[in-house]
Amino acid sequence: MSDHIFIGGGGEGYAEAQKLLLSHTNRHGLIAGATGTGKTVTLQILAEGLSAAGVPVFLSDVKGDLSGLAVSGSTSAKLHDAFMKRASTIGLDLQYDAFPVTFWDLYGEQGHPVRATIAEMGPLLLSRLLELSDVQEGVLNVAFRVADEEGLPLLDLEDLQALLLWCGQNSKELSLQYGNVSTSSVGAIQRALLTLENQGGDALFGEPALELEDLMRVAEDGRGVINLLAADKLMNAPKLYATFLLWLLSELFEVLPEVGNPDKPKLVFFFDEAHLLFDGAPKALVDKVEQVARLIRSKGVGVFFITQNPADVPDSILGQLGNRVQHALRAFTAKDRKELDKAAETYRDNPAFDTAEAIMDVGTGEAVTSMLDHKGIPQIVERTLIRPPSSQLGPISKAERGRQMDASPMAGKYEERLDRNSASEMLAKRAEEAAKAAEEAEALEEQAAEEEREHRRGRRYSGTGTSERSSSRGRKRSTGGWGDKLASTVVRELTGTTGRRIVRGILGGLFRGR
Repeated sequence: MSDHIFIGGGGEGYAEAQKLLLSHTNRHGLIAGATGTGKTVTLQILAEGLSAAGVPVFLSDVKGDLSGLAVSGSTSAKLHDAFMKRASTIGLDLQYDAFPVTFWDLYGEQGHPVRATIAEMGPLLLSRLLELSDVQEGVLNVAFRVADEEGLPLLDLEDLQALLLWCGQNSKELSLQYGNVSTSSVGAIQRALLTLENQGGDALFGEPALELEDLMRVAEDGRGVINLLAADKLMNAPKLYATFLLWLLSELFEVLPEVGNPDKPKLVFFFDEAHLLFDGAPKALVDKVEQVARLIRSKGVGVFFITQNPADVPDSILGQLGNRVQHALRAFTAKDRKELDKAAETYRDNPAFDTAEAIMDVGTGEAVTSMLDHKGIPQIVERTLIRPPSSQLGPISKAERGRQMDASPMAGKYEERLDRNSASEMLAKRAEEAAKAAEEAEALEEQAAEEEREHRRGRRYSGTGTSERSSSRGRKRSTGGWGDKLASTVVRELTGTTGRRIVRGILGGLFRGR
């Protein structure tokens, strides 16, 4: 098996061959360029090469074009002649082929459903998703802390909404223990959750949750499975898209064992429209992405960021991306020119041409590239004709996608949503038990009051023309022991205004009543 993926080459003025070494794919990469310059084809040929080498792949289909990976290219295709000419120019024996693809979709429409639990997502990413303030994020952290300490599973939005409702009702008590928990902050989080739910974000949260092993499968023929996330509809909720991908990357980082520097990666993760991750991101989030990018390579995972301009990626992360494919950038304004020069400066100069001019001049399907060599050193920048894909260029039909999904090993595993006993049900049960206890106490008090009234009405004639209360009953109540006194005290405390205070106390102690 080859130790590299052939990216492209060319004739005079172009690189002889550009190769992505499998052993250095976990050093991450960048694919950049303006719209329509060929980034999608580069994504496609990298996914094909990795799959052929037995490496599973995860990538987003932002425009719906990458589903063609599941179907072989055809000699009757519109671009067949152009592909063959390009293949001849770069010395490639182009063979059409289809690849093993599993389709995923957060909404469950164009692929198998993808879900995570609220607990797995965590307060940091949820705060980013809901665009919470620092104060509101602090309240959300308190809610997660309470759920963790009290064994309340947070699985879906309903669980989180129920927990926040409880936090709002008991804000004073929580504030004494954890700091200020204001009802206004709780209300703001609830409104943000409602907005997320209206945008369809509730489809992401719940069970069965995605098992990471299902993204790291190898087909029976030894090729890596290409996991394709339908993201055309998801792009209407960009924060949800970016947060989900970052969660997935973080989960891989947390779960996978250390493997050092393997001969080939265990998984390659393509983060398309990467600017959505960093637009307006707080420093804490950028630091987390930097940490994951720096350390996940030792877990055998390679990460490629795809964006229009390298300036979309913070310098601290851009410096860790060793393999680069730079498609054309246009410099129409002074700002564009400045960003173009900055992009060119990140490459090792080639004395044969000016890098900035080459980035402007390359046409569709061409790029300037720089890959890591066997020593892990970036090679000098080269002008490269990107190889044509072996699979179909462009999307497959809805019917074909349906057939692919029906034949998938994942068919039926995630389609049916589960709703097991979790925070919302547990809180509801405790509230019901508390209300029932209060009702019973109220009934006891009413019964005691009625007995007292009957006793007061009960009289016996003394023979002196006067009447008095029943002495037997009076003596029974006056000589009662500690148990009777405690019972009567509890009954009195569970009625009227005092009783309502105790009910609130029971609700406030729901977590302790497990």
